[in-house]
Amino acid sequence: MKLLHLDSSVLGDVSASRQLSREVVTAWQASQPGIEISYRDLAADNMQQLSGGTLAASGTPAELRDAAQQFEAALSENILNEFLGADALVIGAPMYNFAIPSQLKAWIDRVVVAGKTFRYGANGPEGLAGDKRVIIISTAGGMHAGQATAAAHEDYLKFVLGFVGISNVTVIHAHGLSMGPDAREAAFTHARSQIAGQFEAIAA
Repeated sequence: MKLLHLDSSVLGDVSASRQLSREVVTAWQASQPGIEISYRDLAADNMQQLSGGTLAASGTPAELRDAAQQFEAALSENILNEFLGADALVIGAPMYNFAIPSQLKAWIDRVVVAGKTFRYGANGPEGLAGDKRVIIISTAGGMHAGQATAAAHEDYLKFVLGFVGISNVTVIHAHGLSMGPDAREAAFTHARSQIAGQFEAIAA
């Protein structure tokens, strides 16, 4: 099994989502020792946001691309193939101003591709990237799970994944991280309990 691990926090080693996403991957490895793991740090990659240049690169024949277009086209192809080749994903998704990080949005814009991960048919859109399991680590300073304020954060992620055909999505919450030491500790305890529960059945 191939597992793709994505982090998007800009906070480095002090990031809650990074810490918890590592713990998910560690637990997954312990339950399935043979898994193959690939890692992409979206904050460190600093990939460009979707732009006219990005679209021009993909729409230009390979033999006519300039150096910048070749780089953009190769990056988009590598990211898309990495996503399509994964059987499972762990996505670290902190909330920034009620939304996902722009780095994670840039990744989404390179994997939601007509004809590759979805298509439009007689009955509307059809996802082409199904049969993957996804665990999202949703972290936030306040309490947003199940609230309208999650619409551009974890609700958006679940919608996008569903659009490309992925329905096996679990969200691990660590919210209230900025509401004092006790709330932060409770958030981590709750998240770790959720993580353990995901793999108990596999390990048994």
